Amino acid sequence: MALIPSIEENAPRMRAIFEDLHTHPEIGFEEKRTSAIVEKHLREWGFDEVHSGIAETGVVGILRGKGSGNRRIGLRADMDALPIQEISGLDYASQNAGRMHACGHDGHTTMLLGAAQYLAATRDFDGTAVFIFQPAEEGLGGARRMIAEGLFRDFPVDEVYGMHNQPLSRLGRAAIRPGAMMAGAAFFDITINGKGSHAAQPHRSKDALVIGAELVGQLQTIVSRNVDPVDPCVLSCTQFHTGSAYNIVPETATITGTVRYFDQKVMDLVEQRMRELCNGMAAAYGVGIDLDLRNVFDVLVNDPDLTDAYVAAAADVLGAENVSAECPQFMGSEDFADMSAAIPGAYINVMHGGAAALHNPAFVLEPEVLPIGSSIYARIIERRMPLLKESA
Repeated sequence: MALIPSIEENAPRMRAIFEDLHTHPEIGFEEKRTSAIVEKHLREWGFDEVHSGIAETGVVGILRGKGSGNRRIGLRADMDALPIQEISGLDYASQNAGRMHACGHDGHTTMLLGAAQYLAATRDFDGTAVFIFQPAEEGLGGARRMIAEGLFRDFPVDEVYGMHNQPLSRLGRAAIRPGAMMAGAAFFDITINGKGSHAAQPHRSKDALVIGAELVGQLQTIVSRNVDPVDPCVLSCTQFHTGSAYNIVPETATITGTVRYFDQKVMDLVEQRMRELCNGMAAAYGVGIDLDLRNVFDVLVNDPDLTDAYVAAAADVLGAENVSAECPQFMGSEDFADMSAAIPGAYINVMHGGAAALHNPAFVLEPEVLPIGSSIYARIIERRMPLLKESA
């Protein structure tokens, strides 16, 4: 492993920032403390411009290299936590009840800050680095909102790079793939409006609980009995809420969940079948069933040339034998997809150990991955915008 020396030397300070962010997690569009810390550090390190309040809590830092080139490259990290109660047992565990950095976004923010400090001190690149600290990645549309509020209009870039930690692996590896790497996702909410009654007189009801239970079972057959088995797709019902007492047949019920896919035609088929099932069961039971199905994440597609560039940058740090360009596709989703749909982009996974998966209340990010991510981010800037000797 060949970490950038000054980043490696700065690892203890990076860890302190990471532990502080982990102790004080904030969910989407509420990352006020986090964004204030980011802004403070960027200003301390002499960034040419620092802009805050983009999409509520987003921060963008502009850093110009020693050269006079016009190329501009974006580096992005997400900042938000999840609504999970932490059970990791860490000394620096979350102090915010029901809030936890169970996806490692505190680590991503720290990695980008580590690269920012190094590049601000050296500026050994020819062009402009745009540091994007994004809020609300976890299904709340932070990337889309930043773009809608003029992210790439006000801070144009030629290409953009993102990064994610991956636990349950071995420290010192990285993986990426060209083309489609992560699934698109739609979230759904189904509301059943039936008729309540006394539990002793169920014949007077249109039981939303029974109807909902049957609907959940039917929804789970859509993929297995409608989608070609060779086409990746996952439909998961994840919440079922109904009832209020032992002796009341409930009048309403709600079902929520997600659909994950790589092919829009598959998603269109799933949507069609969901609507047909809801409409058919509404007619059969004489109730109202409303389906709200909305796209939240696009399919994440890596630009092939930028994938090669990421592989080269990661190989500088980890060694070519530890960087794979054949990462399997996986059904998780990531709203960096919206950025790479607007601007050519690439997204890489950096591996580490740990015994718990992402989004688990016992998840622990291995701190030794922090200088690895920072070094890879920095090498992308230095490789893609090399400083010529005559411009130094």
